[in-house]
Amino acid sequence: MTTKMWPHIAVLALLCSACQHASDSPVQHAAGSTQPPDAPRDERAGAVAVGGSHAIGALAPAMTLKTIDGQTIDLAKLYGTKPVYLKFWATWCVPCREQMPGFKRIYDAVGDRMHVIAVNDGLNDEAASVRAFRDQYGLRMPIAIDDGKLAGALDLRVTVQHVVIGRDARLVYVDWEDGPKLDEAIQKVLSEPGPSGPATGRQVAIRPAFRPGDIVQGLEAMGIDGTAVPVGRSRSGRPRALVLFSTWFESYLETSRPEDSRACRRIREEVDRLVAKGDIEWLGVAGGAWESVKEVTEYKAKTNTKLPLALDADGTVFLAFGVRKLPMIALLDADGRLVRLLGPEDRDLAGAVRALQAK
Repeated sequence: MTTKMWPHIAVLALLCSACQHASDSPVQHAAGSTQPPDAPRDERAGAVAVGGSHAIGALAPAMTLKTIDGQTIDLAKLYGTKPVYLKFWATWCVPCREQMPGFKRIYDAVGDRMHVIAVNDGLNDEAASVRAFRDQYGLRMPIAIDDGKLAGALDLRVTVQHVVIGRDARLVYVDWEDGPKLDEAIQKVLSEPGPSGPATGRQVAIRPAFRPGDIVQGLEAMGIDGTAVPVGRSRSGRPRALVLFSTWFESYLETSRPEDSRACRRIREEVDRLVAKGDIEWLGVAGGAWESVKEVTEYKAKTNTKLPLALDADGTVFLAFGVRKLPMIALLDADGRLVRLLGPEDRDLAGAVRALQAK
C-alpha cells in the first residue's frame, strides 16, 4: 500500500464514522421519522421512492439560494467545479437533529473537496430558529432556507433528504438515510473526473405563487377516492375556503414544537365548527412531507372531521399558494379570486369568513 492512498482511506473512515453511529441514523430511531411514529419503515421507504429516487442520473436544477447570512448561492455556477451535497432538513425534525453530528463530520472531512450546503426546508421554520439551530450544533457549512421551489424541482416529498450531485450536474444519490450508501455516493462523486464540457444543470420554470386578487385556476388535488378535485372556484358558486395542512403536524410537533401543535389543533377545531354551519364551501388539502391517500384517510377517521379532504399529491397546490407555515387557509370569493391568506398566527377565522360572505 502506497502512502498516497492514506488520505483517501482516512476520509472514507471519517465518513463511515460520521454516518454509521446509531445515534445519527434514522433507521435506529423509527419513531423519529416525520411520518407518524407507528408507520412501518417500508411505507417511509416507499414515499422516498416516489419522491426523488427515480431521478437518479437526471440533471440537477439550476437555481439560486439565499443563505441565512445574506449570501447568494448559484447552483449552476457550482456544477462542473466540485461535487455538490445538499442536505434538506428542518429544526423540528427529530431524525434531522439526530443526523446533524454526522453531517457536521462529513463537512469537516470533505468540505474542501465538495460543496456541502444545509438546506432548511422552510416549512414552519424561520431565519431566527435556523440560526439558533446552527449555533447549537456548531454548523459551519453554508445554510439556506428553501421557499419550496428547490425541493419541488427535485421532487422531494420527505424530510430529512440527502442529495448528492456529481461534477457533471447529475443526481447520484437521493435518499433520507445516511450511512454506507451515502458514504459510497460521496466517494463516487469525489473520485470521478470533471465533465468534458459545461455542466450548468437544468433550468426550471417556476410559476409565481398566487397573491390576493388573483384568480385561482388550473389546479387540482386528489380526492381520497382517487378522483381529481379542482382547487379554485367552487362548483356551487359560493365562496370557498381551502385549508392547507399536514395530517401529522398536530401530533408530531406536540413535543418538538408544541406551540405549532396547539395552533394546528385550534384551527382544526374552529374549522370543524365553521364547516358545520354550512355558510361557505370548504376543502382541506393535505400536503408536505410523507403525505399519502392512506394518511389522509386515516386522519379523517381519527379526527372525525367534517371537512372534505384531498391530497396535494405532487406539491403543486402548496407551491401555488406559497405555503411556508401550516396550517394555512386561503379564502376565495364566488369567482374563485383569492381574497386573503391566513396563517397559524391569525386568530379571527370566523370574522374572516363573515367578511368573505359579505363580498
